[in-house]
Amino acid sequence: MTIRIAMWSGPRNLSTAMMRSFGSRSDTCVSDEPFYGAYLKATGDPQPMADQVMASMDCDWASVARTMTGPSLAGTPIWYQKHMAHHMVGPVAHDNLPGLTHAFLIRDPARVVASYAAKRVAVRPDHLGVDRQVDYFEREADRLGHAPPVVDSADILRDPDGVLGKLCEALGIDWDVAMLSWQPGIRDTDGVWASHWYDAVAVSTGFGSPDEMPVELDGDAQRVADACRPYYERLAAHRLTA
Repeated sequence: MTIRIAMWSGPRNLSTAMMRSFGSRSDTCVSDEPFYGAYLKATGDPQPMADQVMASMDCDWASVARTMTGPSLAGTPIWYQKHMAHHMVGPVAHDNLPGLTHAFLIRDPARVVASYAAKRVAVRPDHLGVDRQVDYFEREADRLGHAPPVVDSADILRDPDGVLGKLCEALGIDWDVAMLSWQPGIRDTDGVWASHWYDAVAVSTGFGSPDEMPVELDGDAQRVADACRPYYERLAAHRLTA
């Protein structure tokens, strides 16, 4: 039986490093933002490399959902799926993805907005996806009868061994020390957008230093962060700590 882990994240949330971490396990295959093409086709959102992204992947909502809930792409017992919550604007949602083990990766919205600004990309509150994360979290909590796993990127950076160990326990899989390091470079499993977004993770060999530098945002950016903060705090109240 395949354990399919749907990790619901927002952008700039340590999500690619987490995909590297799980991809370092010998028992795990990974998928990189499988609904991205469908999102771009549905919304026309002017994201970098949008045409190349849509040309590179399945853009049909139902078809992607069938793939994500089907057999493991590499025949491995664990399948880690990196999902962006803000991509889920079409007819497929949490309830249409049976057989997935749902978890949630969060990051302080001020740091997310600052990371977008460093890429000189305009951002709206809906780009962070935290409202959709809360919706899926509450649906999954109702289904399970308890809170599904939530991890904060800041906690992972402070103590990757401890926090990832707790996450593995909550997911029902064994802890594997291989999750703490990986080889640098771009992977065949990375989306075509890696050339634009994955410059930092491409040279990394493990999790970086904790987020400790203060963040300063201008007025518009601060308003985006402020709009997202209540959703972030709703999820952060349930985060796993070592």
